[in-house]
Amino acid sequence: MSGAALIGNPNTGKTSLFNTLTSSYEYVGNWSGVTVEKKIGQLKDKSGPLTDLPGIYSLHPLSRDEGVAAEYLVTDSPSLLINIVDASQLERNLYLTIQLLEYGKPVIIGLNMIDVAIARGLAIDTAYLSELLHTEIVPLIARTGAGSKELLSCMNKTEVKDLSPGFTIHYGTVIEESILGISREVNSELTFSGLSPRWIALQILEDNPAVMNSLALTEATLSRIRAIKEDALKQLRMKEDTSSLQDYIRSVRTEIIQDICESAVDQSNRKPHTLTEKIDTFAAHPVWGIPIFLAFMLLTFELTFDWLGNPLSDLLDAFISGPLSTLVEQGLTAVGASGFTHALIIDGIIGGVGGVLVFMPQIFIMFLIISFIEDSGYMARITVMMDKLMEMVGLNGKALIPFIIGFGCNVPAVMASRSIEQPKERTLTMLLVPLMSCSARLPVYALFAGIFFANSQALIVLSLYVMGIVLTLVLAKLFSLFLFKDSKSFFMVELPPYRMPQTVTLFRSTWEKGKGFLRKAGTFILGGSVLIWLLTYLGPGGIAAEMDDSFLASIGGLFAALLEPLGFGTWQSGAALVTGFMAKEVVVSTMNIIYHVPDMAGLQEQISLAFTPLQAYSFMAFVLLYTPCLATVGVLRKETASWKWTLFSVGYSLVLAYTVAVIIYQGGKWIGLT
Repeated sequence: MSGAALIGNPNTGKTSLFNTLTSSYEYVGNWSGVTVEKKIGQLKDKSGPLTDLPGIYSLHPLSRDEGVAAEYLVTDSPSLLINIVDASQLERNLYLTIQLLEYGKPVIIGLNMIDVAIARGLAIDTAYLSELLHTEIVPLIARTGAGSKELLSCMNKTEVKDLSPGFTIHYGTVIEESILGISREVNSELTFSGLSPRWIALQILEDNPAVMNSLALTEATLSRIRAIKEDALKQLRMKEDTSSLQDYIRSVRTEIIQDICESAVDQSNRKPHTLTEKIDTFAAHPVWGIPIFLAFMLLTFELTFDWLGNPLSDLLDAFISGPLSTLVEQGLTAVGASGFTHALIIDGIIGGVGGVLVFMPQIFIMFLIISFIEDSGYMARITVMMDKLMEMVGLNGKALIPFIIGFGCNVPAVMASRSIEQPKERTLTMLLVPLMSCSARLPVYALFAGIFFANSQALIVLSLYVMGIVLTLVLAKLFSLFLFKDSKSFFMVELPPYRMPQTVTLFRSTWEKGKGFLRKAGTFILGGSVLIWLLTYLGPGGIAAEMDDSFLASIGGLFAALLEPLGFGTWQSGAALVTGFMAKEVVVSTMNIIYHVPDMAGLQEQISLAFTPLQAYSFMAFVLLYTPCLATVGVLRKETASWKWTLFSVGYSLVLAYTVAVIIYQGGKWIGLT
């Protein structure tokens, strides 16, 4: 078997099932919009590839990620479709199912969340449903893997592979004649083999842009098709009260779906999801919901820094600066390493990379809590609670999803903006995502807050996150007024039931997020640390006797005067900020190398002499807001397809960071803070 694809509504468990069937691990969460591009993996039994497509409600795309799925059906023409359906929301999910059955290829329905349907008192007669839809149906619980073996077996059955689709809807004489007419027109020009002319005709009647753009029909053919559609609409309006062909076709499908559900689903014992409703009475309350969310975030930072993160970080620092450094030194001495090699490895690599790795506990704790929010279903509630506020500034609640992902890493957050339907709001969200305080900034916060605000670290870090959010809302309003005028907003998000995340899934999700930090430690930060150390070792006159004579001091000195009004006008600060463009963690690596200290305690002592609390807060605010890192700039260019918007993002963030830092430092001095 080859060319199978998973397709279904958002948040139906496609990616969880994809991970089970392929032994892959892709990002999953209990909220809509997790998958924003197609993923391809090899099935466990090596029978062929499997493609995981972004969630869609219908084949008529509303957003870029939905367009990926619709275009895939035209250009790739998979040999088998596995339609994942939420059993607890069967009627809503079946609209896409009907469209897929009309596609003309074998379809297997994976009836997922069957346990949720049973808990809600729904009794689904799967055998009768299979008979009505003329296709195989396999009950599933994708989160636990139940039913996945049966599904894989069903995918490999010869009779399924060779199955001729038997489900057909008769749309009435007018539409059926139009389908025949359009089929004749496109048949001669159809360049995609294996596609059903009837399905293409239906998509054309529904004005599906993804299909129309992919077909690339000649103008003469398009003109004849337009005439067929106009004639069909005129005839329908004489018989039916309909505004468009799309509305009429939708009404026919909806009526059939209702009949199917009435026949195959016993809802006599249906009951509400009481646990979700009880939690939502306070967690999603219009007044108390946001304060509860802020309190939850404060608890997150208390765990990350004060209660759990710092003690673990101290233990890791003691290991790196103690036994590990000693062991490496002894090994270098034993092999007769030169002084240059010794200094490079101890001061450059261990000092630079180790100076960042000591903050790994805080980062993993943050990722663990973010993973919990995602998998529990709370993420979707946050978007709904914030929708009115977001709408006031020219966005909608769905933009909050990329923003929250941005707390982990700005790169996937920018990509997650694809799930936003409107181009204006999607572009605006991508431009503002870099203001979200990603995990790469955490080492900087942990270092400076631990030195100057030891008794209130959580509050200080929370204030920086809130600062980023507030400035994002202010700029969203300004940009929407002056850069993105006259654009309408559209907001639709599904509220999934709350569920307790599975331990394995939770820790695996945390590891996958944290793995990116470790990967950077072995690439960007390692390479950056070696480069930074060489820049401190060498100078215009050769080997620098003093670090003030080094190339790094010269580079940092170029920005020292410019940074003076911000409170940190030294070459050391300038050099750290310049190198931080590679990755924000490198700011700490640079300082560790510059101050040439054996452990974190020594670095803290040096920084406490170079900064005051006011200067430290100004510096942290600047790190929060200034230019996105190199990887984020790259993905911005890719997603916006515009150097103009990419450079605008870099430029405005630099201006914003400078302005805010000046206000903090100069304002603090004016009121007598130090």
